Amino acid sequence: MRYYLRKLGFYLIATWIAITLNFLLPRLVKGNPVDVILAKTQSSGPMPPEARHALELQFGLSHDPLIVQYVHYLGNLFTGNFGLSVSNYPTPAIDVVAQAIPWTLVLVGLSTVISYIIGVVFGSWLGWKRGSWTDGLLPVSTFISAIPYFWLALVLVYIFGLTLHWFPVAGGYDLNIVPAFTPEFIGSAIYYGVLPAFTIVLASVSGQLLSTRNMMVSTMAEDYVTTARAKGLRQRRVFGSYAMRNALLPSVAGFAMSLGFIVNGSVVTETVFSYPGVGFTLLQAVQNNDYPLMQAVFLVITLAVLGANLVVDIVYGFIDPRTRLAN
Repeated sequence: MRYYLRKLGFYLIATWIAITLNFLLPRLVKGNPVDVILAKTQSSGPMPPEARHALELQFGLSHDPLIVQYVHYLGNLFTGNFGLSVSNYPTPAIDVVAQAIPWTLVLVGLSTVISYIIGVVFGSWLGWKRGSWTDGLLPVSTFISAIPYFWLALVLVYIFGLTLHWFPVAGGYDLNIVPAFTPEFIGSAIYYGVLPAFTIVLASVSGQLLSTRNMMVSTMAEDYVTTARAKGLRQRRVFGSYAMRNALLPSVAGFAMSLGFIVNGSVVTETVFSYPGVGFTLLQAVQNNDYPLMQAVFLVITLAVLGANLVVDIVYGFIDPRTRLAN
């Protein structure tokens, strides 16, 4: 129990720090959403103070002391009130993020699970077959893991989109189809999501494959694996029940550590493909100086990564009791 309480306390502190930074950073930047709106409307002449004050209230701006603003910010946070989006005025920023979350959740969620399963299975197999011709695949995996997400995405766009014309290079679905929960729309969304998903899988699977392979090689030298082989157990059982099962434990922790990199890579990938997810929404917010929307996106991404890491840490404590004892 102490292990779980310590983990929970750590993530609560990390969440508070993230929320506080999300409050402070926009207030350290020059300018505000009202100035952006006025510049876009190209209003002639100065705006009356009463009208400007009304706009400031809509965007959650205040001239109160910073601590008072912070208290109001925390209160609005629990209601999901991040103010109005500048680039989608007068839509609330949280509504814009809510529309983008399902796209990113499906894209990143499925891609992460697929890359993890492929990396664990093939990494374990490469470690089991160490010293064979399969080790010749390792330099290729290392090379792919060193390629930045955006460069890999551009290469795939050029090959499969512009040259072979197998997949579309931008968007999340066919604009001629009305978004609805229909087979036609779902098929179009899957078709448009194949190339972005393949980019994330290809970029993230290499690191998981290498770490699992190296852990498998170390596990093969353990006494319990040697004993299992000496007892004459079948190779399949030694591989699955003794070697691979124990080699997967560090992979769970490594998966939690890689979540942040995968999410950051997905933001770049969505930008390259103009995919209507959280990453592309963040790009539009930056381009339009949409501070309320940037705040909402940053906080959603941060809390999602922290929450996923907390779940992984709890699961790791269940599957490896030694971790709880050590803490």
